[in-house]
Amino acid sequence: MDMNSKTFILCFFFVLFLFVYIIEYIYDYRKIKKKKTDKIMIMSYVIKKFNLDKNKINYKKELKWMSLINGFIIAGVSTVVSSIDTYIILQLGIGFVLLFLLIYALYELYGRHLKKLQLQRRDKK
Repeated sequence: MDMNSKTFILCFFFVLFLFVYIIEYIYDYRKIKKKKTDKIMIMSYVIKKFNLDKNKINYKKELKWMSLINGFIIAGVSTVVSSIDTYIILQLGIGFVLLFLLIYALYELYGRHLKKLQLQRRDKK
C-alpha cells in the first residue's frame, strides 16, 4: 500500500483517532473517578476562560466530547503533516501552526457551546 494513497491516509487517521480517543478517555476517566476534576487541564482552561460554573458541569458527559476533540486534533495534525512530502523543518512548522489553530478554534467553539447551555438551563429555572 502506498503511503500517500487516500485509503492509507484515511486508515491512518481513523486508527490514530481511535487510539488517542480511547487513551485520553481512560486517562481522564480515572481522574474523574478519583474526584480530581481540577487536574483535567483542558476542562480547567475552558471553565476559567468562559466563566462556567464547575458544579453544573457533568464531567463524565463532557469527557466524551473532550476526548473526541483531542483525538480529532492529534489525528488530524498527524495525518496532514505525515502526508506532506517536504523538509522536516517545514513539516514541524506546519504541524505546530495547525495544532495551535485547531486547539484554539475547537475549544473556543466548545466553550461557547457550554456557556450557551448553562445560560439556557439557568433561564429555564
